[in-house]
Amino acid sequence: MAGNKEGGRKAAAKNLARDPDFYKRIGRIGGQKGTTGGFAANRELAREAGRKGGRISKRRSVSSKIEEEFNNGGTDEPGENTIPVKHTSRIAKLFRKKTANNH
Repeated sequence: MAGNKEGGRKAAAKNLARDPDFYKRIGRIGGQKGTTGGFAANRELAREAGRKGGRISKRRSVSSKIEEEFNNGGTDEPGENTIPVKHTSRIAKLFRKKTANNH
């Protein structure tokens, strides 16, 4: 068993000298022994986990940032409060929505 990086390199070289497919073989064995299945086996479980993670996420969506900036009037100075050009169609959509509600 290797105790440091150099020993690990020597052990890896020795394993590959004995059996060129050593790591392929032990990886296959480990994969076959797995019993959990993971998200690939259960699509509904993945969907549920994503829903839970998204619900508790502290990150705000781009839409909410744009809407807040639009409602606050925005700024003309470049910086973190300016809206990127790629989101201008969302801004136009918000403007149409806001003006439609005021009529």
